[in-house]
Amino acid sequence: MSFNGHGVWAIYRFEMARALRTVWQSIITPVITTSLYFVVFGAAIGSHMGGVSEVSYGAFIVPGLIMLSLFTNSIFNASFGIYFPKFTGTIYELLSAPVSPLETVLGYVGAAATKSVILGLVILATAALLVPLQIVHPLWMLAFLVLTSAAFSLFGFIIGVWAQNFEQLNFIPMLVVTPLTFLGGAFYSIDMLPGVWRTVSLFNPVVYLISGFRWAFFDVGDVHVGISLGATLAFLLVCLWVVAWIFRTGYRLKT
Repeated sequence: MSFNGHGVWAIYRFEMARALRTVWQSIITPVITTSLYFVVFGAAIGSHMGGVSEVSYGAFIVPGLIMLSLFTNSIFNASFGIYFPKFTGTIYELLSAPVSPLETVLGYVGAAATKSVILGLVILATAALLVPLQIVHPLWMLAFLVLTSAAFSLFGFIIGVWAQNFEQLNFIPMLVVTPLTFLGGAFYSIDMLPGVWRTVSLFNPVVYLISGFRWAFFDVGDVHVGISLGATLAFLLVCLWVVAWIFRTGYRLKT
């Protein structure tokens, strides 16, 4: 069967149009929230403490704040995108349409990842107005931005299929991903922690994602960039495998 580009584009366009209809929630609210973080942590707290790894504290937290918004919005956009057809019952029309599982995922996940990348770039531009920024490895920064958006959009797609109500839809992003991000070095370097707690932090997968993204900015990270890239790709591949399993078994799609 040939690739149904029209089907992918229809799903992608519909999801992007939904973001435009809710631009306040999709773009403006996260930017305002992130700006408040800069005011509180970057200005109020950062002005009373030295730099971290020879980087001013206000600039140091920029990658962590972008990742925080990226994680939550990637998951929310993708999970709601596939959950809503389940909630309204229109999922059966999608499953019976001449669109393959790969094309379905490309449409939903592609749109969610695109929205997250745009949001990340908008927050980055906002941060550049508030603190002096210099991106040492801009291409790697974009690579981590796209890979992380794609990986967490796939993760959000999985959550949207798994969730059976709105409480479950918000459970993992709010009670799992957000705490892991705060404990994953978004606002500090794990090298600042005592030895045993630094070791414990290395079991937090978010540490590797934030560290790699921060390395692209400042050429410094809590772990080697190769390990960060490997962890990001591994998470992406695991999510791809789970999505493939979902469509192969019909888990919570056909029942």
